[in-house]
Amino acid sequence: MVEKLLNAIKVEIHNIIRNEFNLDLDINEIFFDTPKDKEHGDYSTNIAMKLARPLRMNPIIIANKIKDNIKLEENNLNKVEVAGSGFINLYLQNDFLTKIIFKINKEKENFGNIDYGKSKKVNIEYVSANPTGFLHVGHCRGAAYGDSLARIYKKAGFIVNREYYINDGGNQIENLVKSIYARYNELFGLPFNLDDDCYHGKEIIDIAKMIKEEVNDKYIINNDYNYCHDYFRQFGVNYLLNNLKKDLKDFNIEFDTWFSEKSLYDNGDVERTLENLKANGYTYEKEGAIWLKTSEFGDEKDRVLIKSDKTLTYLTPDIAYHMNKLGRGYDELIDVLGADHYGYIPRLKAAIKYSGGNPDALNVDILQMVRVLQDGEEVKMSKRSGKAITMRDLLDEVGSDALRFLFIQKSLSTQMDLDLSLAVKQSNDNPVYYVQYAYARIRSLFNKFNKYKEVNEFNKLDFTKLQDILALLIQYPSVIEEAASKRIPHKITQYAMQLASAFHSYYNDEAIITEDIDLTNEKLTVLNALGIVLKDALNLVGVNTKEKM
Repeated sequence: MVEKLLNAIKVEIHNIIRNEFNLDLDINEIFFDTPKDKEHGDYSTNIAMKLARPLRMNPIIIANKIKDNIKLEENNLNKVEVAGSGFINLYLQNDFLTKIIFKINKEKENFGNIDYGKSKKVNIEYVSANPTGFLHVGHCRGAAYGDSLARIYKKAGFIVNREYYINDGGNQIENLVKSIYARYNELFGLPFNLDDDCYHGKEIIDIAKMIKEEVNDKYIINNDYNYCHDYFRQFGVNYLLNNLKKDLKDFNIEFDTWFSEKSLYDNGDVERTLENLKANGYTYEKEGAIWLKTSEFGDEKDRVLIKSDKTLTYLTPDIAYHMNKLGRGYDELIDVLGADHYGYIPRLKAAIKYSGGNPDALNVDILQMVRVLQDGEEVKMSKRSGKAITMRDLLDEVGSDALRFLFIQKSLSTQMDLDLSLAVKQSNDNPVYYVQYAYARIRSLFNKFNKYKEVNEFNKLDFTKLQDILALLIQYPSVIEEAASKRIPHKITQYAMQLASAFHSYYNDEAIITEDIDLTNEKLTVLNALGIVLKDALNLVGVNTKEKM
């Protein structure tokens, strides 16, 4: 609805520029923004300032020429104004704005669905922590971002696969088995060794105890590590992976695909990838190791694929994995990685190109560090384990909704403080409480008024008091497009806060339920639409709504 209108206005401005200035401008150079101050209109464009140099003309003159020639009625505009150094501010007609209410109430959660993605297939991989321990606070941020982006992409018309890459095929799993084996021996008073490569978490001790309960001393016969290896490996990985899945589910996150790294070795993908790179001349041998020529693709130096001890680096199966994803027919791959992976991007893109894939199909979003605060003090350790703060610690402390909202509220590219004291506050200082409370307030109105009947026209409503709400509702599809096109889920939380603020202001200034049943129904018809959009926006970032608070 609003997209068609804005496109029509673009065409109108394009034609004015061509007729008045004899310039055939590319219509895609005309952009509209939504002013932060509603006094500056519902939409604004700076096209006059862009044209100042090519036309060698004052942008205010250009802007006024556009303003004087644009057709208001045909474009559902109430007025057009020129402001500042040449901004053109557009004010939509109330009749057009009110149509959005009926559209939302009819389409419900489908309102805001757009075809920006044009059914392109996208694989979004996130979290992908080694199944050797519990998820920590950094994984929480990546999980919240990846899942929210997947939801937004689906809303924007992409076909999305949410994927978790299980690192169950490398040295870390061998170290896990050694760790479990050592703790198992310890339970029987036997000599054991935990070297620097082993894992020392309490969960390893718990696994060893469970194995002892299940098999007693079966695997200490002759102290044979090889005899118990496969059983310990399967038991340990399954236990840790099941715990990981439970924590993610409690964080309102589920994956479409759990992809095993081990499968890449089992089906020969890793070996084929290596042979392909060697055969095409992209590798060389030096000091007993096999190197990939990533510096020829912009990497700061070449990278090792096979170390001198003949073990593989992390990069090698990762190349095979990304080629496997491209081979599954995805148009775009999105990886959500930690800040320590920034330098990893050029070498991975180089490897994809050398392997016959399109490096431009890969986009990597880097998440920055999270500092956890409580009562103004930084918290570094878990109260329960004395080690790094886990996802389970955070879920138990503040719950999924607050975590999801607070993690998404900040851009992924910025470092953030997670304030646990704020997250549990039952007040408007807490942003997730503020938004959820807006929805609960809306539902409470419907619970109080049992004569509600949705209207199909407005006769009594004073829309001057609803302009902020209407302007925000009509922007929702555009917000979805921006969040998807720029991969910025925080745009959704910002929008939800703005919508909640507009509602709270209206609720505090205006009696909603009155003795006039017709007027009450008109107001509730608007608020029903607002509630639909607010709930959908929260759902896009994995946050639940509440009927009462």
